[in-house]
Amino acid sequence: MTFRKVIFWSHLVVGVAAGLVILLLATTGLLLTYENQLTQLSERRFDVVLQQAEPIRAEELAARALEETGGKASALIYDKDPQVPVAAVVGRGDKLYLHPETGAVLGDSDTALAKFFETVEHLHRWFALEGEGRDFGKAVTGAANLGFLGLIVTGLYLWWPKAWKWRIVRLNLWFRRGLPNAKARDFNWHHVFGFWAIVPLLAIVISGAVISYPWASDLVFRAYGEEPVAMRRPGGGGGPAAPADTGVGLQYVLDQARAVDPEWQRITLSFPQGQGRPTTSAEVDTGTGRQPDKKVTLTYAMEDGALVATKGQGNQTPARQARVFLRFLHTGEVYGLWGQTIAGLASLFTLVMVWTGLALAWRRLVMPMLRGRKARSGAA
Repeated sequence: MTFRKVIFWSHLVVGVAAGLVILLLATTGLLLTYENQLTQLSERRFDVVLQQAEPIRAEELAARALEETGGKASALIYDKDPQVPVAAVVGRGDKLYLHPETGAVLGDSDTALAKFFETVEHLHRWFALEGEGRDFGKAVTGAANLGFLGLIVTGLYLWWPKAWKWRIVRLNLWFRRGLPNAKARDFNWHHVFGFWAIVPLLAIVISGAVISYPWASDLVFRAYGEEPVAMRRPGGGGGPAAPADTGVGLQYVLDQARAVDPEWQRITLSFPQGQGRPTTSAEVDTGTGRQPDKKVTLTYAMEDGALVATKGQGNQTPARQARVFLRFLHTGEVYGLWGQTIAGLASLFTLVMVWTGLALAWRRLVMPMLRGRKARSGAA
């Protein structure tokens, strides 16, 4: 058996074994393409009627949020658009929306859209299994992602022309007309979609492996000569808001953060933490909300309002910057709307490749067996 045949059969076997899981990952990835934009758009569903009155101060709004959530609120998110309600962050993902002028509760994030995206995300990560089944789901999706990486590499080898002549190369770059049958069409589509999606798919799959496996994440740190550290999702957990008459209040911190960059889109104002000399932080975001290089976190001392720390992507070590970059490269969000669109198209192209690949495998593996069984039955 030649080396090319070994690659071909490896490509075929892995594709058949992991095809359905890859199909699920691509479908859920496609559905999650514009999750951030749609979620932000849903926040505008509230009818915020402004009376041009003096907005309620941030410390009063924080006290209202803590009261309404039983002390579970940890931060306030202010949007630059004054008609977007202020969101109080509760736990790791829930939000309570408050009127920016009165502090009245307008609603929460427990909507059909939020539940839909949560379900799709859980399907994408671990088949939406619960309990011990979640670890099993993670293992399967992670293995399928690595299998997909193998398919991309072997697929590129099989695609590579033996002779680089334009009349030969173009056959696998564009859709061909007048093909004799469905098999020829599937073969052509499989190659064309695979070629145009290979670069974004490599980015998505490699970053997915870094997200799925600690050893892959550790490799990123070791590549930069740094000691691996665990990467955790940011969560809530702030203490209660400092009294408004002690030192500076949250409103002072909010005003300082607004003045940092006139291009700010949203500011996340965390509640004070620490004993003795409590501090609070304000994250100034000038991007879409999922672009780490467009965020800067300012930490202030509540005692006198002094700026004690400024932290952005540029302040991180090279390995941490790379690790965070890979996290948002997986969804394309690191490049904003265009990056998300390209990632979504790559997921769409993957659906076509899986379908055509399984169709070709069916014709090559299953149909010959069915024809042989039919012939033996006829002979008998």
